Amino acid sequence: MGEVRLTSVETDRGASQAPGSASGRKEAGGDTAGKGAGGGRETGRGTARSRRGAAFAVWYLRVVTFVNFLSAVWLSLGQDLRRHNTEDFYTPYLLTAGFASGLFSLLLAVTMGRRKRAAWILNLVLGGALLLAFATAAFAPCTQGELSLCYPEFRDHAQNWVSLGLTAAFVGSLWLGRREFYARGDRSNPALATVVAAVGLLVTSLVAALLVGVTNTDPDSSEATFLARWRYGVMRLITLAPDAQASRAITTPGWVDVVVNVMSMLLLLAVLFAAFRSRRVVDPLSEEDEERLRALLARQGDRDSLGYFALRREKSVIWSPTGKAAVTYRVVGGVSLASGDPIGDPEAWPGAIEPWLAEAREHGWVPAVMGASEEAGQIYARHGLDALELGDEAIVETAEFTLDGRAMRTVRQAYNRVKRAGYTVRIRRHADIPAEEMDVLLLRADDWRDGATERGFSMALGRLGDPGDGQCVMLECTDGNGDLRAVLSFVPWGPKGLSLDLMRRDRDSENGLMEFMVIELLERSKEIGVTQVSLNFAMFRSVFERGSRLGAGPVLRLWRSLLSFFSRWWQIESLYRANAKYRPIWEPRFMLFEKSSDLLRIGIAAGRAEGFLEAPGLPKWLHRRHLETRR
Repeated sequence: MGEVRLTSVETDRGASQAPGSASGRKEAGGDTAGKGAGGGRETGRGTARSRRGAAFAVWYLRVVTFVNFLSAVWLSLGQDLRRHNTEDFYTPYLLTAGFASGLFSLLLAVTMGRRKRAAWILNLVLGGALLLAFATAAFAPCTQGELSLCYPEFRDHAQNWVSLGLTAAFVGSLWLGRREFYARGDRSNPALATVVAAVGLLVTSLVAALLVGVTNTDPDSSEATFLARWRYGVMRLITLAPDAQASRAITTPGWVDVVVNVMSMLLLLAVLFAAFRSRRVVDPLSEEDEERLRALLARQGDRDSLGYFALRREKSVIWSPTGKAAVTYRVVGGVSLASGDPIGDPEAWPGAIEPWLAEAREHGWVPAVMGASEEAGQIYARHGLDALELGDEAIVETAEFTLDGRAMRTVRQAYNRVKRAGYTVRIRRHADIPAEEMDVLLLRADDWRDGATERGFSMALGRLGDPGDGQCVMLECTDGNGDLRAVLSFVPWGPKGLSLDLMRRDRDSENGLMEFMVIELLERSKEIGVTQVSLNFAMFRSVFERGSRLGAGPVLRLWRSLLSFFSRWWQIESLYRANAKYRPIWEPRFMLFEKSSDLLRIGIAAGRAEGFLEAPGLPKWLHRRHLETRR
């Protein structure tokens, strides 16, 4: 599927209004908060010259990374680059053949591309030191004595002057583009990097000492004490080539030195990763934030069926200066992931979008939106984001729904079969369910959950039975014996709509039970004053629909076949067909992103947020206690 670029001609009247209350989470920005964030692709903070300087520095590191990896597999090129170790040739900054140097330069290229200030400082220090050494060797006058800094051999080779020029160009571009590297890391990064370096060096040096002790073949190996072996390991980790004193009475196979060098490189990368991490801890919704969001939903909640899911309490919120709009989001894996449309008055949406984008760039996060409507996509497009159609949301107008007609024959027969089996449905608002009955519903719903992870982010509330969600609607399905067999929960969608939140059923119950419950809700909607119901989201719905038509092209048919294959595990096609039987109105939903190169990262972050992927890490019992749900 191709990208869908959205545009808009609406005016932003909300951004020019006077700032409102700054209670709750601090409101960022106003009109000035989004400078560089809106209006196009350029996201820099300085002049065109500074942006060009920053771009040159990033591309220099990318080219160096490519050459380093290429020289690791192209032996002749690698040998040429390594000549500076044995002869009088010198290569430009970071240009050293090998996978280790390639990984190092790759990490710096990625972090510089994300505008990390710490990466800029490190490159400026290292590059500046190398440039100073090159300049001293090239221009220092030759004098007599041991302290002479003259290196005539440096001046005799044109390659060295090229290296001097490229290194100077890199350092100069860093200085010119200094305003572009503004992304701040987490405050704990220096301490974390120090701990990683200290503990990592201790552990790897002990492992190195153990390897040396086991494989030492020197005739005088008995003279190599544990402290001597440990010193050898430390020196090889730090310098990659220990001096003669550290190597006395120690002779190891080549593979041991390779293993120790690899550990050294991995330790360096771990330290840099810890030092360059983006900020991860963001203030979750406060009680005041939640109250203000509920007030906006009471006034504008009928605009977006996903609006109520903004109240998930692990999300954070940024307000417009007027307080009439807000963007809720969660930071996952360095991605600032918003969901649905901004909350509140569309005229004030830009005033919330701009500070959200500005905050993302300030911390080096990738901004992205999951499940935005076309209206919101147009507003986001004006702020430099592109759109990719994810699929369609199934919306049923209850007044138009009917089981009559030949097209509904299969659905009607399934409904009647379940009804004849003695199943009945009870519909109540959560506030009308006694506490002891709600406890039973919570227990059964938890027992029926598929897996240990509570899934959902953009289209699920993530909690059930909270006193603050009294206007949610619960459907309880019991069999002929009066035993509870399934539950459905819907969140409010404005004053007269519902949006599906949770579906749980006993796996031993009758097939078609969920469809029976949905039809009961649609036919009895007048009991609770509901006129429209939002059901499941069908990802890539248009592919399945158009791909099965006569005359579909080979690319579309191939794409449909691929999705059908993956549907064996992820229910992509089955969700579409389960919703299509109600003959709904299909409303497209979009993913908004800034750069196509970030799509994989955004997809992984979205999978983690929705609960489908889990990041590797420490065992859960070692994690900090999760935020408790407020009661």
